[in-house]
Amino acid sequence: MFSIAFYIGIFSYLMFSLGLLNILHVPIVLSVSLLYVSAIIYVEQNNIYSSSIQCITFIKSLPKGLRLLFFLVLLQAGTNLLGTLGPELSFDGLWYHLTLPKIYLLHHKIFHIPGSLLYYSDMPKLAEMMYVLNLSMGSEIFAKLSHFSFGVLTLISLYKISRKFFSKKLSFLAVIIFYSNLVVGWMSVTAYIDLTRTFFELLSFWAFLNWLEKKESKWLIESGCLLGLAISTKLLAIGSIIIFLMLIALVSKEKIRDSLMLIVTSLLIPLPWFIFSYVYNNNPVYPFFTKTYPVGLAIELINPVRFLQDVWIVLAKSADPINPLYLLFLPLGVFLYKQFTKEIKIIAQYCFLAMIVWYVTPRTGGGRFLLPYLPVFSLLSIAVLAQTKKNLKKVFVGLIIFFSLFSVVYRFGANSKYIPVLLGLQTKSDFLSKHLNFSYGDFYDIDEYFKMTIKPTDRVLLYEFHNLYYVDFPFIDSTWVKRGDRFNYIATQNSGIPGRFEYWNLIYSNPKTLVKLYSLGGQEWMY
Repeated sequence: MFSIAFYIGIFSYLMFSLGLLNILHVPIVLSVSLLYVSAIIYVEQNNIYSSSIQCITFIKSLPKGLRLLFFLVLLQAGTNLLGTLGPELSFDGLWYHLTLPKIYLLHHKIFHIPGSLLYYSDMPKLAEMMYVLNLSMGSEIFAKLSHFSFGVLTLISLYKISRKFFSKKLSFLAVIIFYSNLVVGWMSVTAYIDLTRTFFELLSFWAFLNWLEKKESKWLIESGCLLGLAISTKLLAIGSIIIFLMLIALVSKEKIRDSLMLIVTSLLIPLPWFIFSYVYNNNPVYPFFTKTYPVGLAIELINPVRFLQDVWIVLAKSADPINPLYLLFLPLGVFLYKQFTKEIKIIAQYCFLAMIVWYVTPRTGGGRFLLPYLPVFSLLSIAVLAQTKKNLKKVFVGLIIFFSLFSVVYRFGANSKYIPVLLGLQTKSDFLSKHLNFSYGDFYDIDEYFKMTIKPTDRVLLYEFHNLYYVDFPFIDSTWVKRGDRFNYIATQNSGIPGRFEYWNLIYSNPKTLVKLYSLGGQEWMY
């Protein structure tokens, strides 16, 4: 699993390099990717074969009871896969996770995009570099499958970590608890990046546990590198450095040396992205610490009552729901802490510190921003379960299975809207016309007017558009247009045309998508 993580990290920087060299053409992306994957298969062929045999043997050897738990995991995964195979609807996916790699491919390079719309263009984008390949393959579905796959990799990793401490049954239950989170199910059907970050953060913790067990510095270095890959995926993961530094302070005899080792390795991996951001913004972590995304520890946060209230809200009332079983198991973990082994105490400490870090860092994403720590929360939940008496344990196991089935039913209901388009009973255009939120910034050429009207040699200046992924014609956005840019159409969404262009002629209006198109008889205009 560690090899997979590092191969993914190397590939992301391979795509980044192609972009910086201005050779991000689809044929080059596909050819380089094919060569890279072929090289990995050649190097790892023995491991791939042995792992496949072990996997088949493992499944065949499962007793009846565990097969039912394994089937429950497959049921959850299948339900999520149903939504993964449908067109993208998620806001952030259509705003920048997919739009940025699409723009990079259109321009054949990775570059700074000025303006107030795509200000995330300078942040680390490991997952989006994967999406460069996925979009080169012809559809955003491949990007959604990529993100879904990181959820599956997280499940496998969680099971393997659980087996270090618990039985197969309890390890399966840990996986089920994590996968039952509705926020995990939601993320599994989007082209977001949070499951990618979760995978790297969990492996970083796994490597840290190996370091504690084996006392070998290489594992601490690996932990830092994997955390660096998490930071390269989502900049907010930089807060997790604090968790590991606090754990090092609790367990290490060489606190300063080990702390420096972790800090250097975790920041060295995303360093190219920090340099990229600094070159264009004089800020290596742009847009943090700016008016766009102010960061600071508000004095009202230093309030234990506020902390408990916010924890309750995210665990019990989040818009992207988290498994309510954590509200049961995590408090019990406090009472059972003294009974835990040294290793399980580290897991408990990690969970507490993770909640603190989540609390003091930007958390506009609700439960989604707590997602990277939920696998370890699931480990602690199973540790609590292992300590309970037999009759109570049966009740807890029943609750775990109940919430798993509830998650399956709920997510199937949410994903069932994709069934007609997957079966070919509904066109993608009709599906998107019914499910996109055009008043909230989404766009799709539902009647194909733009497709029939705008030629490849034309260019459209966009005003008040927000989610640009489904824009499939040459365009330039008003947030980054500059003097000298040429265009011969102006399109607005849910707004009027700017005063300086009020004499342009309205040639198209769509009351559903809220889009209007203006022209001066096709005459080219210079901004």
